[in-house]
Amino acid sequence: MLAEKTWAVIGVSHKRDKYSNKIYRRLKCLGYKVYAVNPGLTEVEGDPCYPDLKSLPEKPAVINMVVAPRTGKAILQAAAELEIRMIWFQPGSWDADVDQIGQLLGFEMLQDCVLTATENLSHPQ
Repeated sequence: MLAEKTWAVIGVSHKRDKYSNKIYRRLKCLGYKVYAVNPGLTEVEGDPCYPDLKSLPEKPAVINMVVAPRTGKAILQAAAELEIRMIWFQPGSWDADVDQIGQLLGFEMLQDCVLTATENLSHPQ
């Protein structure tokens, strides 16, 4: 999934100490095109923040879930409708119900921390 360069961070926060914000900034710093998604915000790190996946100006290849599993279920349905196939679950965003829904919808799913997975990647030249 890290080879894909267009991502959406679902549940991003405007607070810089929150993991969702750190993930958003890390991916941007590494040269990824990253969209912020949170219905409660209009801006994150000076960038537009979108209320949902359908509002994005383009379809991301990967969505990074940084929301509770109960919230993630509806997002999986929206991702399936948009034919987004790759879902990266941060710790705490996955449970057995989410896994079952994801498998039924045919997603490629990964459970890991993006911050840890990208710590050895270098910045673009």
